[in-house]
Amino acid sequence: MEKLIYLLWGDGAAGSGEAIRSRLLGETTRRLLDMNVRALGINVHDAEAALAPSPAPPPEGELPHVAEVSVWVDCYERRDGVEAALSELGLRSAGYLVVESIYDDYGTTAHAEPRDWEDGARSPGVLTVALIHRPEGLGYAEWIRRWHGTQSPVSGELQPRTRYVRNEVVRPLTENAPEIHGIVEEGWPSIGHVADPMLFFNASSPEELNANVSRMVESVNACLDLGRLRSSTMSEYLVKSLM
Repeated sequence: MEKLIYLLWGDGAAGSGEAIRSRLLGETTRRLLDMNVRALGINVHDAEAALAPSPAPPPEGELPHVAEVSVWVDCYERRDGVEAALSELGLRSAGYLVVESIYDDYGTTAHAEPRDWEDGARSPGVLTVALIHRPEGLGYAEWIRRWHGTQSPVSGELQPRTRYVRNEVVRPLTENAPEIHGIVEEGWPSIGHVADPMLFFNASSPEELNANVSRMVESVNACLDLGRLRSSTMSEYLVKSLM
């Protein structure tokens, strides 16, 4: 079984996220479930998620990624139906074969109870979906060591995460897909936790905030190309769970 992630880009304008969400959770979901995909997750930058600012928005003139569709299939080569369903949305898209690692899940940290909502319901809080890149000149093995062995635990210590899913990109699946090395999904207890730096960095004073931010920046700089980092806030829908 393999996990495929498809990213969708749009203008991020007010109201557009609602239309995208409606189609993704409606017609697109019906088509994908009819294909008997093993599991399905949909994240979308809708009006509720847009209340939280993106930690790393794209520069002016560059469209943001506004949705992420994750499907689990028996074999990535049999994905034509998936891509056909997504193409009906009329948005720029790109697909990737990934290796998923769930570092934190609901109920494994102090910031969220175990999941108790049904498939298809909106997850509590808000999600950030980051597109990351290995810094030029940094070897693969060292990149993984820093990302997995240092950045993951440091960010878990300094931030109030409810869920943390690392998706290492194995290779792109669609023509002209932009180069991306990882897709990171992080859950937060509320919109306020993303909007307020004191909450976002578990700080109780300005001094603690500065110390935590400095430590985070040092860790991130060691494993990511910050100039290429892009992040969008999204609502999470776990449409069909793996059995």
